Amino acid sequence: SCVGVEEEEAPDIDIYHCPNCEKTHGKSTLKKKRNWHKHDTGQTTEVKPVQNGSQVFIKELRSRTFPSAEDIVVKVPGSQLTTEYLEENGFAEPILVPKKDGLGLSVPAPTFYVSDVENYVGPERSVDVTDVTKQKDCKMKLKEFVDYYYSTNRKRVLNVTNLEFSDTRMSSFVEPPDIVKKLSWVENYWPDDALLAKPKVTKYCLICVKDSYTDFHIDSGGASAWYHVLKGEKIFYLIKPAPANISLYERWQSAANHSEMFFADQVDKCYKCTVKQGQTLFIPSGWIYATLTPVDCLAFAGHFLHSLSVEMQMRAYEVERRLKIVSLTQFPNFETACWYMGRHLLDTFKGLHKAGQQPPAHLLQGAKILNGAFRSWTKKQALAEHEDELPENFKPAQLIKDLAKEIRLSENASKASKADTSANTTPEELCPAEKEEPPSPLQVTPPAPPLEKLPKKKTPKTVKTPKQLKPSKPPKPPKPPKPPKPPKTPKVKGEGKKKGKKAKESPPPAIPNLDLLEAHTKEALTKIETPKKGKAAKNVLSVPNKEAAGKQNEVEKFEVREQNKSKTEAKWKYKNSKPDSLLKMEEEHKSEKTPLSGNKDNKFTFSFSNKKLLGSKGAKPQLNTSVFGSLQNFKEDKAKPVRDEYEYVSDDGELKIDEFPIRRKKNTTKRELP
Repeated sequence: SCVGVEEEEAPDIDIYHCPNCEKTHGKSTLKKKRNWHKHDTGQTTEVKPVQNGSQVFIKELRSRTFPSAEDIVVKVPGSQLTTEYLEENGFAEPILVPKKDGLGLSVPAPTFYVSDVENYVGPERSVDVTDVTKQKDCKMKLKEFVDYYYSTNRKRVLNVTNLEFSDTRMSSFVEPPDIVKKLSWVENYWPDDALLAKPKVTKYCLICVKDSYTDFHIDSGGASAWYHVLKGEKIFYLIKPAPANISLYERWQSAANHSEMFFADQVDKCYKCTVKQGQTLFIPSGWIYATLTPVDCLAFAGHFLHSLSVEMQMRAYEVERRLKIVSLTQFPNFETACWYMGRHLLDTFKGLHKAGQQPPAHLLQGAKILNGAFRSWTKKQALAEHEDELPENFKPAQLIKDLAKEIRLSENASKASKADTSANTTPEELCPAEKEEPPSPLQVTPPAPPLEKLPKKKTPKTVKTPKQLKPSKPPKPPKPPKPPKPPKTPKVKGEGKKKGKKAKESPPPAIPNLDLLEAHTKEALTKIETPKKGKAAKNVLSVPNKEAAGKQNEVEKFEVREQNKSKTEAKWKYKNSKPDSLLKMEEEHKSEKTPLSGNKDNKFTFSFSNKKLLGSKGAKPQLNTSVFGSLQNFKEDKAKPVRDEYEYVSDDGELKIDEFPIRRKKNTTKRELP
């Protein structure tokens, strides 16, 4: 300011002349504009990667064709965009509202323009301005930017995207859409008297001149965004937040030369969506997008967190932390918003349970993910960097514990009701459910350590958790009476201290099915004991009860393995997906036990689970064909969700899921048959 040089002019000056020398030597000399494809005008022109935002880049971008966003953008009239609509249809794809009628959105008349913004926000207000050609930010007074905007000869392309005006006189002219107010965590659950002030992200004014470009980004905190174009138009380049795309985005952002790479070239599809004057676009959580302004444009926007995509918000937040991105539209105190939401969910669930109702599935899933994040933020080694965002007077440990309890209650109740309906269904119908069920307990609560202790503390009531069953999965599908079992697992795991008790308490939801189980078992046992079955069956059954349980468990595993032998290709697939140590153990195991499996003459198979023996004479053909398929499916099903769920939970590798506990606990598998 002393020497009269504007911050954004400084990089262009080659030789500076002070005010005294200007009289004799003329003005400071500027660098020659030798290469328009680069931001830095003073570089030599040998290598020519085009930099994002440069004039050449904008020209190329305008001439390119992209898939039309009509494939992914949903057009909804403002009056139809309600919370019920979003809960039913989800909010995973952008929504374009052609007219603002019915949205509950208030904006000034289209005659309102940039000079009015200056008037109502205040000319002295300091704003962040992006120099598009250089993709650099600098600060300016609003009046200086407005002078630039109205100047006839604009030397640079400047862009204001983060003028948050909720604390100015202009705030009274703009109200976000009703749907945003209803969904927003900050709006609804952040106390007004909190020590940490509410994040100011609800009202942004965007003043963009022709050819303004904002490179690809995910909104801070994985927040969703709304944009309303008051004047001009804006083009959005939209990329789905598929896990592969998010990984590519992370890699691109961390590359030193990412400003020379157009991110849309690296992904499968990038959609082009033009938002015209008077239209409103809602962008869901996690979407990666860039914007181009083809004509001068004045727009309003806002960011909000909500319960329909908690998982995506959390994943985007983790990416942002890993990349250490500080954006101009930062979402401050993201974790605080999550804590307040966690408390609200706890109260909601308590109220619903008192009334004998169940929370909606998306809230239950959201609560699980939030509780997982709370745990990772309050671990000893992580607490230091997260405690600043913990709201005052909060007892995190108590909240985590209570929320886990409410989640379990909800899950048990919903599974009990599922069990009632599934008691009448056929085994074939049950198969898909069986395969999908086991991953859910894994997602319930991140802390894995309790798993190690599980088998010791268990009472004879539970035979195996889905985790332990994994290696010997195939016998599972043909058993209708199984579904009552999964509810026990979350109970056991969720609360380390009370495992034994919980296991005992969990059976009540399963009562409706017990008679059916009894009948089924008796029938099965009589079938097995009939002489037709030959010696093998008698040999096994004549063993005293305690050993029978253990041995039958083994036999069942070996039969599965024998069946698999014939399907060599699949077997190799399965084998290769196991750790070496496990394979070795299996080999030794086989050599020890060959005589036993040799007895078996493939005439009968029997599965052992839930303390019952099921003779599967009738189900034999079905079992043989599906055994291996189900195993493969299960392995794949299992691997994906688990990794996905927990990618965000903690970066320090804290979370380990014990995939093959059954091998280690070989000596503890003796159990009594009734």
